[in-house]
Amino acid sequence: MAWWCARVRLGLISFCWLFVLWAFPSITNDMAGRLAGRCLSNARRWRVTIKTSQGKLAFHGGDPVLPEGPPSWPATDPRIEAVLADVYADGSWGRYEGIHSQRLIESLSELHAVEHVSLCASGTIAVELALRGMQVATGDEVILAGYDFPGNFRAVEHVGARPVLVDIDPARWCLNVELLEQAISPQTRAVLVSHLHGGLAPMKQIMELARQRGLQVVEDACQAPGAMVDGQMAGSHGDVGVLSFGGSKLLTAGRGGAVLTSQVEVHQRIKVFCERGNHAFPLSELQAAVLYPQLQGLAVANRLRCQRVSGLLGRTQHLTALRPVQSSLLAEGGEASEASGASAMSSFYKLAWSYDLNQVANVPRDQFLATVQAEGVALDAGFRGFVKRSARRCRVAGQLTESARAAEATVILHHPVLIESVETVDRVAMALEKVVLELSSS
Repeated sequence: MAWWCARVRLGLISFCWLFVLWAFPSITNDMAGRLAGRCLSNARRWRVTIKTSQGKLAFHGGDPVLPEGPPSWPATDPRIEAVLADVYADGSWGRYEGIHSQRLIESLSELHAVEHVSLCASGTIAVELALRGMQVATGDEVILAGYDFPGNFRAVEHVGARPVLVDIDPARWCLNVELLEQAISPQTRAVLVSHLHGGLAPMKQIMELARQRGLQVVEDACQAPGAMVDGQMAGSHGDVGVLSFGGSKLLTAGRGGAVLTSQVEVHQRIKVFCERGNHAFPLSELQAAVLYPQLQGLAVANRLRCQRVSGLLGRTQHLTALRPVQSSLLAEGGEASEASGASAMSSFYKLAWSYDLNQVANVPRDQFLATVQAEGVALDAGFRGFVKRSARRCRVAGQLTESARAAEATVILHHPVLIESVETVDRVAMALEKVVLELSSS
């Protein structure tokens, strides 16, 4: 009932504000506009709330806030339907290489301002190919964050190198650049840094330190295609950048990946490693064909996601149980590009919060997630991280306090809902508020 009462209070507040506007006609237009907008927004949310839930959690038999559930992915796209019809008609879908792969390579190269692009079978193999292209091998060390995608740790091991773990920046869920230098040893060859959950790693600082210490950098932009970081496209800062086109990704072909570099030697080594009579880790022509129209629409979709995230975070900022990732958002109608001068813009494959169970009557994260999911919201746990990896497999530089906290407390919203209507994202906010307030009062 706490959640229901809170909404009733918001409705009463809205009524009071409208009364003030009526009673004090001399109030400035600017202030009146702001107050009226706030009132109407609260009234709209109150009205929708009354219609959808009556306060009882869906987990306990009540009506879900989003009865239709999370939107599916990939979304229906007439451009992709047209491409599929074209590749079927001309037979190019069954070829080893062709115009679709070449067009995708050229587009990725132009977008990221790099000279060479290698298409491959997944983002995971892209990381391995990047390391091999930089000649990372047995006896070398590669620094990465203690909280990251598990495939990155395994890619380092697969080339024979030893992972070295450093803690994350608790605000951004990315490798903490302030801890990077203390992790470097004579065996350190490279740094593998990921942009995760809407957070962006400080690539300018990382690259400056890497250059000073003679290290190479792999920039994992698998979760951040089209994001802007320090004035450049994510994936273009590192000596090598990697992308993923997996089934759930913002750019999806079911599977697939790409390696980006301007170093011809790196590109040539990757090409030689992949050549086994045919490309051993290929992206097909059919996959390349469906990726191209998605790439063309990526900037518009990313701006929309930023706007939806901004609205969602604004509507949930009072929920102290959920601390959001520090991300880079655009103002309404804004754009980010090198030409526009905007230096940073997140792209949201996932949106992360840190869940504080102490604010929710010590309800475990798994129970919280199940309760939110019952309301129709695709909220899940984050990565397990590498805190529990043995000393036999890796070296730990310093403490991994924040990495451990992230592994235990991260909750992530899947991206498809972030291109839905404002009203749908409002209902996501309502679902989060409903669950947090009801669990807090239980």
